[in-house]
Amino acid sequence: MFKKILIANRGEIALRVIRTCKEMGIKTVAVYSTADKDSLHVKFADEAVCVGPPSSKDSYLKIPNIISAAEITNADAIHPGYGFLSENSNFSRICQEHEIKFIGALPEQIDSMGDKASAKETMRNAKVPTIPGSVGIIKDLKEAKKIANKITYPVMLKATAGGGGKGMRLCWNDNQLVEGWSSARTEAAAAFGNDGMYMEKFIEEPRHIEIQIAADQFGNVCHLSERDCSIQRRHQKLVEETPSPFMTTDLRTKMGKAAKKAAKAVKYEGVGTVEFLVDKFRNFYFMEMNTRIQVEHTITEEVINHDLIKEQVKIAFGEKISGKDYFPQMHSIQCRINAEDPHKNFIPSPGKITNYHSPGGHGIRIDTHVYASYIIPPYYDSLISKLITVAQTREEAIQKMKRALDEYIIEGVKTTIPFHQQLLENEKFIKGDFTTKFMDDFEIKS
Repeated sequence: MFKKILIANRGEIALRVIRTCKEMGIKTVAVYSTADKDSLHVKFADEAVCVGPPSSKDSYLKIPNIISAAEITNADAIHPGYGFLSENSNFSRICQEHEIKFIGALPEQIDSMGDKASAKETMRNAKVPTIPGSVGIIKDLKEAKKIANKITYPVMLKATAGGGGKGMRLCWNDNQLVEGWSSARTEAAAAFGNDGMYMEKFIEEPRHIEIQIAADQFGNVCHLSERDCSIQRRHQKLVEETPSPFMTTDLRTKMGKAAKKAAKAVKYEGVGTVEFLVDKFRNFYFMEMNTRIQVEHTITEEVINHDLIKEQVKIAFGEKISGKDYFPQMHSIQCRINAEDPHKNFIPSPGKITNYHSPGGHGIRIDTHVYASYIIPPYYDSLISKLITVAQTREEAIQKMKRALDEYIIEGVKTTIPFHQQLLENEKFIKGDFTTKFMDDFEIKS
């Protein structure tokens, strides 16, 4: 097994990886920016190396600094967590060149799934259901109009290098398409340095349901069931749960098979996620594949009693997986606790945590890197904690979450705890009657 792993990330995911490594008897190296010197992942790693100033581009995204940190500490593997360099094929390739194992996808696998237009073409060839739309990049506005009228409005223009909702435009007619074509390309070029666009039929009343998969270098692939991530705002997930209240046994079987086909199509190795849009008739369509661990991997772990970080490490080391599919035995919900003010359009709320008390009890899990007196820096994602409950039924998991949120005290900064408390009292949420458009009509009371 690996002797020492460097975690090329920060915050709660870095601490999450450190904990599993320690349980496996593997030494750990934390990297940190000067803004993160007091973070718990720095305190609990066996070694820590400063890789630069607060700006991500000068620290966590600075590949030469990360590789240098691995070399001076003699780390034989790097775990990228999620975000930052986790889906950077160049970083994966450079790790190979320096004979450091990248605990994630191979460069060619990242490339094949990183470009959304080519990923869709790959899935189409693998007979995985895809949303009707353009084949490859659209060359000009004239072609865009032709495709839109063929698949019929409404349509969604999407940046091929996009993410986080940037470079996307919903168009209901030709006039909106003309306007959207120009603005989406401009936004995509500024955000990603690539103004390539593709088009898809807009799915009304959609659910965002993803399938967790694992695959080894010997061709074994399994799925670990689904997660429902439909509660989101501006394409950013807020709450996740498994199993999905919309799921049926038949649909789970079909989506599981499709996710495994997707992984096999790119000869995938590691832990990953295949994301689908599911319409109100339970037709499902491939959206994208994330070639990394995800924020919401926690709830899958809770319902199948399986450590996905350990699985990642073992696969990267060359161990076989059983190929056995896993199905939820419990129900788990995750609320993302962000340092944001939900009453002011979720604006970030960095600053010093003056008082911190975490909930406890049976069926409660918290993944966090913060504590009383910790200063939340303004330079990174606002996620400060993941609150997870697990119970025999969805109703019990909701009740546990309500109790846990009531106990959770974070003072000194604004958090999304009040939002989650109101969400869990919402009649539609309680009934499981929601889509990705849920937040469009959700009003947060003061």
